[in-house]
Formats: sequence, structure tokens, C-alpha cells
Amino acid sequence: MKVIIAFIFNIIFNFVIGLLVAKFLGPAEYGRFALAFATAAVVQLAFFDWLRLGATRFYSERVRTEDPTLRATLDVSFFLLAFALVIGGTLLLLSGAHFALSNWLIALALATAIANGFFDYHAALVRARFHDRLYTRLIIVKNILALCLTGGGAFWFGSAKMTLIGTIISLSGSVVAVRAALRDPGAGPHSAKRAIATSILHYGLPIVAANLLYVAIPLANRSIIAVLYGFSETGQYSLAYDIGSKAVQAIGSTLDVLLFQIAVAVHERGGHLKAREQIARNMAIVFAIVLPACTGIWLILPSIQQVIVPAAYRGPFGDLLTLMMGGLFCSALIQFGLNPIFQIAKRTAPLISAAAFGCVVDVVLLMVLPQQDHAERFAAAQTCAYAASFLALLFVASFSKPQWPSPRDIVATILATMAMAAALLPLREYNPGFQTLIEQVTSGTVIYCLFVASFDIAGLRTILYTKLRDHVPGLQLP
Repeated sequence: MKVIIAFIFNIIFNFVIGLLVAKFLGPAEYGRFALAFATAAVVQLAFFDWLRLGATRFYSERVRTEDPTLRATLDVSFFLLAFALVIGGTLLLLSGAHFALSNWLIALALATAIANGFFDYHAALVRARFHDRLYTRLIIVKNILALCLTGGGAFWFGSAKMTLIGTIISLSGSVVAVRAALRDPGAGPHSAKRAIATSILHYGLPIVAANLLYVAIPLANRSIIAVLYGFSETGQYSLAYDIGSKAVQAIGSTLDVLLFQIAVAVHERGGHLKAREQIARNMAIVFAIVLPACTGIWLILPSIQQVIVPAAYRGPFGDLLTLMMGGLFCSALIQFGLNPIFQIAKRTAPLISAAAFGCVVDVVLLMVLPQQDHAERFAAAQTCAYAASFLALLFVASFSKPQWPSPRDIVATILATMAMAAALLPLREYNPGFQTLIEQVTSGTVIYCLFVASFDIAGLRTILYTKLRDHVPGLQLP
């Protein structure tokens, strides 16, 4: 439970800091910052994400004690890759090549990739050990530093460069601040083994390749928008995508931080059949949370725009996020619902074909859709691309004959979401604002929770009752 609280704390701070940065930088400078940060995310994914995936799948408290060679291999691999990235980035900048971003922003984007990879890798190690207290410390330190340095850099300097520097310091500083607790006994560099790195690469690279293709879609779209319409339009598009994706990814990640580790533990103790049953339960839970959440975000979008979105972004924000919402929903189902089927089975190669199919759909639609004065067609093409990838991956997954969620849970989730939407649609026509937002969120939450309590959708009522019994001895619940 502590790790969930820490995750929610992280989500809230990420939203606050993101909105502060957008407000203080303005659309044009925020466009530069967002493009640089998106570039950093792609580089981090390409170079370092396989280490995070390896830690999540193979590291545990038992492995930490019994097999320090895994941690040693991961640590050495990270620092070798970071060194290679520094050398390669330096040669690239000295080559005289021209990019949409300045050389300074390119350099800072590469440094951000290293810092973010450093943080995510260590956070994954801590989560894999179920070390809630240390994870909470890591998150708190990171967000306090980010609020002061990232938000402060945007406020004081109004510069994408200084904001990125603040981000780099906050990410690296949080790990350094708790470095003593992150050490593993016996995991010195001499213990690293190439065979272990090769094994983790074999597991992780297909996932990384697929995720690279998925993030390439919005990155390529932003880059094209910057060329066609300028950085101001890129800033408008980026804020809508960043806020929408952060909201959906935060919800999915909060579930995945526990659900996937539970599936890994079940696989280790009970074998593949038990793990398949757990994955089916996990998929039902993800669908039961993500569908009403995405529907709810669209229903309260006018009030969100009025209350939290900086004035310079209003209007385009709502239009773009509306077009993106379906794609963000499909993306969450891919990452947190379908991908674990392949991850637990260690058969991750099929993920690439579905992602590649989505990229092809995005390119084709951008060529076919009529040109407009703004970036709406890019948002529509992105949604169709993610939807196509979801359907392709669902088709591929069916060949492995996995255990799927029960039709009852799927139908009940859809009906409950429809009931919630029917109740909230009239409120969407009210004057947008804080009071309307509170009424919408409260009403929607109560209605959906009543359905969950009545029909035990995805077993959520049972899970809640079990947790209450564990924490309140003697409590009698149905």
C-alpha cells in the first residue's frame, strides 16, 4: 500500500511540475522543452530501458541475497552504455549535422536520457524488492528537487535549457541522496557476467524495440509539426499529449507496479498455468480501471481545461486531447494488459510486429488526411495508429491461447462506464470550473464504485474487502 501512496504522490507532483513548466515557459519555449524531453525519452528507451525491464522481471530480494552477479551485471551495463552515449553524442554534435533543436538542447536531451535512465533503473530495483519505504524516500526526494529545480528553472529563467538542467539534477540527485541504501553486498563490477547481460538483452530488446516504435509516433509527429507550423504549435500539441499520456500512464503504472510483480511472483512459485490465471485477472483489473478513467477524462475535459490548463493553451488543448484520448486508451491496454502475456512467457519478439503496424498506419494516414491549419490530423492519425497496434497485438496474442478475462467482467465494466457517462454528460454542458469539476468527479466516482460494489467487477470488491480484513482484525464483511 505504501508504494501505491508513493506512486500517487509522484503522479500529483509530475502534473503540478508539468503545468508550471508549461505556464512559465509559454507555448514556443515549452515546445522546445517538450521536443527535447521527448528526444530524451526515446534515447533513454533505446539505451537503458532493457535494464529496467530486466530488473523488473528477474531481480528480487531473494536474488539480491543469493545471486549478486545479476545486480553487478546490470550496474556495469548501465555505466558502459552511459559512457558510450556520451562519446557518441559528442561526436554527433561535432559532426556539424543540423537538427530542429539547437546543439545545446540536443546535449541536454542526451544528459536527461542518462539521468532519467539512472533514476528509473534504481526505482525498478527497489520496486522489485517490494522495499516500500526506500521507494517512497526516492520518490519524495526526486519530486522535492524537481519542484525547486525544474519548476524553478522555468520560473526564474523562462528557458528550456535551464529547465532541462534542473530536471537532470533532480533525477540524479535523488538517487545519489539514497545511494547507501541502494547498494547490494557482493555486487562489485568484477562479479558482472556477459552471459547474464546477453540473456536480459534477449528478453528485453523486443520490448524496447516495440516501445521505441510506439514513442516514435508522437515524437515524429511533434518534429513534423515544428517544421510545418513552428514551435508554438508544437507546444500546444505537446501539452495535450503530455497531460493526457501522463494521466493514463499514471493510472496504468500505478496498477502495473503491483500487478506485474505479483504475476512474476506467482510464476516463480506456481508455474506458468498459475501465472496465466493471474495475468487474466490483471487484464480484467486494468480494463476495469482504464476504461472509466479515460471516459471520465473526456467527460470532465472542459472543466480540466478551465481549471488547470494555462490560458495560452486553452482551446487547442481540448480539441487535441479529445482526438488523442482513444489512442491513449489503446496504448494503456497494450502496455499494461497485453504485453505481460508475452513478458511472463519470455516470448517478446511478437511485440515488434504490432508496433511496426501502428507506425505504418500513422504514416499512411498523415499522407491521406487533408492538410489543416493546425495539428488535429496528427492527433487523429496517432489515435488510429495505437488502435491498429492494439488490434494487431490482440490478434497475435490469440495464437498463444492465453487465458482471457471473463466476458462477465468485460461486459460489466462497459455497462458501468456507460451508466457513469450517461449521468455525467448533462454536467458537461454546465459552465466549466472548479465546482463543476468537483461535482463531475464525485458523481462519476460514486456511480462507478456502486457498480463495482454491486457486481464485484474484476474482483475489485473482493480485493478491497480482503485488504480491509487484513488491516482491521475482527472486521466482518460480506
